[in-house]
Amino acid sequence: MSIINVTFLGTGTSQGVPVIACPCEVCASLNPKDNRLRSSILVQSEAGNIVVDTTPDFRYQMLRAHMKHLECVLVTHSHKDHIAGMDDIRAFNYFQNRPIDIYASDFTQNVIIREFSYAFADFKYPGIPEINLRTIPDEPFEINGLHITPINVMHHKMPVTGFRFGDFTYITDANYIAPEEKEKIRGSKVLVLNALRHEKHISHFTLNEAIEIGRELEVPQLYLTHISHQLGMHDEVSKELPEGVALAFDGLQIEI
Repeated sequence: MSIINVTFLGTGTSQGVPVIACPCEVCASLNPKDNRLRSSILVQSEAGNIVVDTTPDFRYQMLRAHMKHLECVLVTHSHKDHIAGMDDIRAFNYFQNRPIDIYASDFTQNVIIREFSYAFADFKYPGIPEINLRTIPDEPFEINGLHITPINVMHHKMPVTGFRFGDFTYITDANYIAPEEKEKIRGSKVLVLNALRHEKHISHFTLNEAIEIGRELEVPQLYLTHISHQLGMHDEVSKELPEGVALAFDGLQIEI
């Protein structure tokens, strides 16, 4: 099994942190770990560079990560904070001289086609993003030799796709994982889950709910992402976390 390197390009919720106009102590924090772009990861391996979700911050995330090449994008779901930056794959189209494969569910593809209709029009204006839409299959699949297992979770009433790359599993925007889908996660060395805040939420796991899932699945290392300013200061929350649980932060890099 090839080694993969994961970079957290963003770890914030849909509004990011700081939130516009918010006077709270988290949004005013000078700690860089309290500044969170919208949630996304970069997976690097012998298969190349794969990004999960093109957030509204995609351009800056690619610049900050010094990205020069992109093999493909995996999309978890169709909410704006996970697809809004897709237009900026144009730069990779230009320098790589080819379309970029975008893997998404059929439902998410329909939203992408609607939101970026100009990219799929019969008459294509020069310079538009060049996209090859690929359907995420129901079973494990490969991209350039990298084995990927899709994991189906629920974000309130919306289906969301998580992804397992070898011993690493990434799930964002969820508040329910069916027992059969949990079995696809079991055995992972690293699990990433969304943990929006302490209080109950209609469509996201809370901090305690995410920790309980990590315990249930006996994952050695749990990282928490898609964090809102309501969760609290990064350093203060981190002190209270049990062993094997950590808040992810923008720029965090791990090797599996």
